[in-house]
Amino acid sequence: MVKRNFTVLYKQTILGPAWVVIQPLLTTLIFTVVFGNIAGLPTDGMPKFLFYMAGNVCWHYFSTCLTTTSNTFVTNQKLFGKVYFPRLCMPFATVVTELINFFVQFALFIIFVVYYAMQPGTAVQPNWQLILITPFLLVQLGILSLGFGIIISALTTKYRDLAMLVSFGVHLWMYATPVTYSTSLIADKYPGLLSMYMLNPITPIIEMFRAAYLGVPMYDARYILLSLGVTALVFTVGVILFSRTEKTFMDTV
Repeated sequence: MVKRNFTVLYKQTILGPAWVVIQPLLTTLIFTVVFGNIAGLPTDGMPKFLFYMAGNVCWHYFSTCLTTTSNTFVTNQKLFGKVYFPRLCMPFATVVTELINFFVQFALFIIFVVYYAMQPGTAVQPNWQLILITPFLLVQLGILSLGFGIIISALTTKYRDLAMLVSFGVHLWMYATPVTYSTSLIADKYPGLLSMYMLNPITPIIEMFRAAYLGVPMYDARYILLSLGVTALVFTVGVILFSRTEKTFMDTV
């Protein structure tokens, strides 16, 4: 299934898998120009390009997994009607496929980290203890996106309008997450909203990712525990809804 997803994803494209590298570079470059240079948003003393790339790599994996898995029932309606197999295999395969893309982008990110870390007077100071934790952050990110994705997938079998709102909602969600700006910006300008802002389960993950590879100070590491709790809850609810829906979805899709 992973091979099938990867083949379909880049079928009939001129550049093929090269888009895995081109996409994060272009997006990060745009963020650097718009938010870093024009808007002048702070990046905690880190190189702008590297700061935005760290957030973009994490967010791209999460958002792509979520939007793709949210169409599981609708996209695979014919396949589900012909052959029986555990339906959860499809969204899981999507998460694994995107994981391959993530590793390619992550390798590119590491190249830039090494480059900036070797510059004289650099502010980039990787935290090796936190780096050991980042594989668990990646797993959490995948599970969280899978949980939200299969919840939406189950609901769209009855409420088709929901599918139209997913990409728009995910785009708005990005601006409520420290992808294009630093959490310190919220702490400085809107301190009363900071605690609520940190309830976003993606925020502590990106914060810790930047802390690990760039050395950016974290606001409060305890919020990662809350994020883990939200992840477990969302995934559990998602599996329950998905399991119930797969028994009757052919009558509703």
